Amino acid sequence: MTANAAFDLDWDAVLALLPRYVEAGPRYTSYPTAPVWSDGYGPDAFREDLAALAARAADPLSLYVHVPFCRSLCHFCACNRIITQRREPPAAWLDAVEREIATVRQAVGSDRPVSQLHWGGGTPTHLDPDQIERLHRALRTAFSLAPDAECSLEVDPRVTTEAHVERLAALGFTRLSMGVQDFDPRVQAAIHRVQSVADTAALVEHARRAGFQGIAIDLIYGLPFQSEASMRRTLDHVLAIGPDRVALYSYAHVTWVAKQQRGFERHDLPAPEDKLRILVGAIRRFLAAGYVHVGFDHFARPDDPLARALADGTLRRNFMGYTTQAGVDLLGFGPSAISETREAYAQSARELDAWSHAANAGALATVRGHRLDLEDRRRAWVIGRILCAGRVDPAAYRAAFGDSLTERFAKELASLAPLEADGLVARTSDGGFALRPLGRLLARSVAMRFDAYLPAQQQGERPLFSQTV
Repeated sequence: MTANAAFDLDWDAVLALLPRYVEAGPRYTSYPTAPVWSDGYGPDAFREDLAALAARAADPLSLYVHVPFCRSLCHFCACNRIITQRREPPAAWLDAVEREIATVRQAVGSDRPVSQLHWGGGTPTHLDPDQIERLHRALRTAFSLAPDAECSLEVDPRVTTEAHVERLAALGFTRLSMGVQDFDPRVQAAIHRVQSVADTAALVEHARRAGFQGIAIDLIYGLPFQSEASMRRTLDHVLAIGPDRVALYSYAHVTWVAKQQRGFERHDLPAPEDKLRILVGAIRRFLAAGYVHVGFDHFARPDDPLARALADGTLRRNFMGYTTQAGVDLLGFGPSAISETREAYAQSARELDAWSHAANAGALATVRGHRLDLEDRRRAWVIGRILCAGRVDPAAYRAAFGDSLTERFAKELASLAPLEADGLVARTSDGGFALRPLGRLLARSVAMRFDAYLPAQQQGERPLFSQTV
C-alpha cells in the first residue's frame, strides 16, 4: 500500500464539506501562539533561559537568521521585510547581526553542536556572495556546525545568481526553498512578482549541478485572478521542474498587517468556492504525481527526509514549518526573529532600528515572549501529535506527563464528535484518536479544539489569524 493510497477520497464530497471548515485559525508553528506572548518577557528573562541551555550541552541546536531585505514588494506578502536597493542597509545589518550572534553565544555558555541552519526573510540572497560568506563565518565562528548539519535558505529566483549558488554550495548549504506562488502572467502582475518559468527552472538546474540535494517550491492558492485553469498550467510547470518538496499555502488575506493587499478585496480574489476547487485540484495533482502528503500544506517526494520522518514518527514542527529536528532548541537572529527553547519562546524587536540599537549595544533585542507552564506543555504535545503524527495516543501521553489524556482532555475529546461525524477523525479503542485523510488536510481545525487560549482570541474585535483553507 502506497503512502497516498488512503487518499482515495470522494473529492466531490470533500468540496461540499470544506466550506464548513473555512475559519480563522493558527498555523501552530508554536503553542501557545504568538498573540498570547507578553512584553513582560524581555531581555532578562531570555538571558536566563539561554543560560539554562548549558545544562543540555550535548544536545544539538538549530539556528535561524532573518534577513529582512527585498528589492521589491510582493503585494501578497505579510512578512517582516524592508524594501531597498541600496547597499548601506544590508551592510549595517551585517554589523549588527554579527554582534547579536556573539552576544547570544556568550549567554548560551556551552558549545553545543548545531544540527540545523536556516536563513529566511525577506530574501537572504539579497546579500551578495561575499556578504553571505561573512554571515556564515560569523555563525560558524560562534557555534560548532556539525559535519552533517542540514543547511538551507530561502531564495528569490529573480535575484539569485549562479555566483550565489556556487558560493552557497561551497559553504555547505544543501537545501534551497524558492518562492514561485504562481506562474500565470496575469496573477504575477497583480501580486507584483513577475518571474519566468525559464529563470526558475535554470536556477533549479544549476543548484542540482552544484550539489544541492533538496529543492522546495512555495505556491499560494487563492491569489488575485487565479483560476482552476491557471493553477493547472502552473502545476504543469512545477511538476516539470521536479522539486523535492512543495508548500501549498492558502493566501492569507490579512489587510490589517499587509495594507498593500487592500486592492485585492474589491474584485480580484477568487470566489470562496473557486478557491477551494483550486486547492482540491492541486492536492489531487501532487498525490497523483507521487508526492507524499506530509502535513496540511506540505508535500514531499517519498525519499525526502520529511517524508521519511513522517513515516518513522520523528516529524516535528517549529517556526520554520515541518522539520526533522525533533526536540532541538532553536536560536533566532535578526529583526523579528523567534527563538524557541524547551522552556520558552522569545521574539526580537521587529523594527530594524530598534533591533539594531540593542544588537550593537551588546544587548538582547527581546521584546516579548512566553514561558511555558505544565498546561502549555501538555497542550503543545497534543497539538504537535495532531499536526505531525496524525494521531494522539493516550499511552504515549501518560508516559510523557504521568496522567490520563482522557480525563484531562475529556471536554476537548467530546468536542471532536462533529469532526468524527464529518470523517475528519476516528476514535481509537484506548480513548485516543487518529486523523483520517480528510482530517490530515484539515489538521489545523482539529488542533484548534485543544487550544485553551483560542476561545478568548476569537471573541476579540481585532482579527489575529488567517483562514485555515
